Amino acid sequence: MVPAGQMILGEGQMRTVFANIVSGVVKLTKTLDDGRQHIIGLLFASDFLGRAYRAENPYFAEAATDVELCVFPTAGFERLLAEHPALEHRLFQYTLTELDACQEWMLLLARKKAEERVASFLLMIAKRVPNMECSRVERRDEVHFVLPLSRAEISDCLGLTIETVSRQITRLKTRGVIELVNYREILIPDLPRLQEAAYDAPAKAPLPKARRSVPAED
Repeated sequence: MVPAGQMILGEGQMRTVFANIVSGVVKLTKTLDDGRQHIIGLLFASDFLGRAYRAENPYFAEAATDVELCVFPTAGFERLLAEHPALEHRLFQYTLTELDACQEWMLLLARKKAEERVASFLLMIAKRVPNMECSRVERRDEVHFVLPLSRAEISDCLGLTIETVSRQITRLKTRGVIELVNYREILIPDLPRLQEAAYDAPAKAPLPKARRSVPAED
């Protein structure tokens, strides 16, 4: 068991193990040239942690929540892949799924408005809720979960400010798309509504045109 906040893998370190996540959420980060770190993704239960057939870790991996891992020595795992084609096929499928997720994330950051970004992030979490072990479902299309990231970390993920993330969460709450149980605990009463918000957020009402002021005479 890895406690929340503890580093699991270091970026650029020699890879000695490969892991499958049994429970919890893992945060992946990359270091920029100026030393800043940027969150590039989350891994959930059933996801693989590490890169087979690669000598170094391509990212930092940190436990966002308490995480349980099933760990394999690198050499032993790669030998297992060679001996069991079905396992190698599953890893290949996972790699393609991860590639699709990266492309979706690029679209989110490049083209979506702030509300759509926040809704998309919540939708991603909601879809993985069965693997988070922190959820309950009262009725169909209802999802309940605890956010694995802080508002600051979410803003880092989405390329927004903390204030914008908080404002858009409040906006989604006001529209009835989500309910806030507390600061990080969220209830999605109707998952299809959240999906609509993630892909087609309503446009803001245009602001009234400001009147041109006339300078006062001296």
